Amino acid sequence: MGNAFCCVQVDQSTVAIRERFGKFDEVLDPGCHCVPWLLGCQIAGNLSLRLQQLDVRCETKTKDNVFVNVVASVQYRALAKKASDAFYKLSNTRTQIQAYVFDVIRASVPKLDLDDVFEQKNDIAKAVEEELEKAMSAYGYEIVQTLIVDIEPDVHVKRAMNEINAAARLRVAANEKAEAEKIVQIKRAEGEAESKYLAGVGIARQRQAIVDGLRDSVLGFSENVPGTTAKDILDMVLITQYFDTMKEIGASSKSSSVFIPHGPGAVQDIATQIRNGLLQASSH
Repeated sequence: MGNAFCCVQVDQSTVAIRERFGKFDEVLDPGCHCVPWLLGCQIAGNLSLRLQQLDVRCETKTKDNVFVNVVASVQYRALAKKASDAFYKLSNTRTQIQAYVFDVIRASVPKLDLDDVFEQKNDIAKAVEEELEKAMSAYGYEIVQTLIVDIEPDVHVKRAMNEINAAARLRVAANEKAEAEKIVQIKRAEGEAESKYLAGVGIARQRQAIVDGLRDSVLGFSENVPGTTAKDILDMVLITQYFDTMKEIGASSKSSSVFIPHGPGAVQDIATQIRNGLLQASSH
């Protein structure tokens, strides 16, 4: 702002307070104005209309006895229509705003637990804004917005909260891992049961095929070789199966061998035991 030849310049977004013989006279808007000092006029001071921000850090205690630092950001500006009130009624605007913020925060936070403070920080900010708007409007200031930008518990409390959260997440992870292992075991058991069932079906079909093959062999041999009995044919089939089994045991180097009586007479003994078993089963 210049002052030459009784002219003054008021910058943009600023107003000047003109007094005459020490008494408020007029609010000067941005531009060039005449201030005849010979007539007792003078510029008492300037007032910025720009948006300003004040960060207030307030320490308080929650309902569950945890000390926290609450940081509130207050955005405010002077009203051009009430510039005289803003200039004359308050000597320190920032200190006045800080006092109201302390009052509201220290009245609101002790009613809440620590977790609720984090969840209801918007409600706390709204309460601060409403109280400031009601108080500061009488002094020519507008409260544009109030934000709770940070809530800082004691470092030991913060560490404990992190440990509780980590333990809860580990518990959830353990449950999920156990459920996954349970599903794998169930699927493995279902697969084994299905495999055993199919293996049983295969063995049953194999035995049925062997029985059908023996029946066909007996019938075909009886038709082609007259005078043979079913006993003769069965003995021949058993001998053939016996030699096939011995051949497979000898051909495999990794097979587990069971030593049994060997010789043509042994086959007759085996056949006799099979026939006796079948006859006893039929009698019962």
